[in-house]
Amino acid sequence: MNKNQPNNQEDQEIDLMQISKKIGKLFEWINTFLFRCIHFFVKNAIIILILLVIGVGLGFYFDVTKKTYDHQIMVTPNFESTDYLYSKIELIESKIKERDTVFLKEIVGIKSPKEIIKIEIKPITDVYKFIENKTENFELIKLMAEGGDIKKILEDNLTSKNYTLHTITFKTKKQTKNTETVEPILNYLNETDYYKKIQKETVNNVQIKMIQNDTIILQINGVLNGFSNMVNGAQKSDKLVYYNENTQLNDAIKTKETLINEQGDHRVELVGLDKIIKDNSATLNIENTDSVNGRLKLVLPILFLFSFILIRLFIGFYRKQSVKANLSN
Repeated sequence: MNKNQPNNQEDQEIDLMQISKKIGKLFEWINTFLFRCIHFFVKNAIIILILLVIGVGLGFYFDVTKKTYDHQIMVTPNFESTDYLYSKIELIESKIKERDTVFLKEIVGIKSPKEIIKIEIKPITDVYKFIENKTENFELIKLMAEGGDIKKILEDNLTSKNYTLHTITFKTKKQTKNTETVEPILNYLNETDYYKKIQKETVNNVQIKMIQNDTIILQINGVLNGFSNMVNGAQKSDKLVYYNENTQLNDAIKTKETLINEQGDHRVELVGLDKIIKDNSATLNIENTDSVNGRLKLVLPILFLFSFILIRLFIGFYRKQSVKANLSN
């Protein structure tokens, strides 16, 4: 029989007793802590109640009077004017930070410049539209993806500025109207002599293409009508000649179909070319609920209560340390 066994059992019993004592002390500390907390709240019930009422009241007041609103304008920069668009938005943002209300009102045309807080622009990531019918863009994305994270590349400024759609977002202290902010901002963005000249020439080129396409379509219609009259008037005896003419007829029909589709694309294109910075849609007066906006009725009471507890703890700590210092002296 192992002589060390009794000693091991005694050690285990001692360890269990120590653990039991520690657990008992832990529960005793928890009970004491809970009692002190309850005693603290009971002792200061009136003050705590007043702080909560004041916090809720102020919270409701600030939630009603200190609201902010977000507004979004979805735009398409035409004629390779993306960099121009971004620089103009950055200029407006700098003037907002400087509180240059004269510039915002007289130059940009914003009716209530003191109410606008912030403006920014971001691209709408649409990689499929970016590479649609653009082989060079697809190859560029493939090449850049080989050396890094594709997500970072797609969100990089050099890439993202080439997307078709962009969102201008601005924030105001009060609700606004389209005529007060959106229209003035868009008018300001579209006031540029250089891009107006580019716009004029681009629209003129599209219209010339459409006129030429209409002329070619009329010529094809004439050829088709002539062939139809020829077939109806007499039967062709030479089968080889008939086959060749039939092949040319199919080519003419395909060309006409291509030109008709192209004309449709040009008509849609002209709709979007009426402005340098084309506004597609605008959404106004979205109440901002980020951070504590709209939640102060809950935040302020908790903040007041927490501050009161910290102050009382600090006062208690200071008094104890003062007593210790006096006794030691």
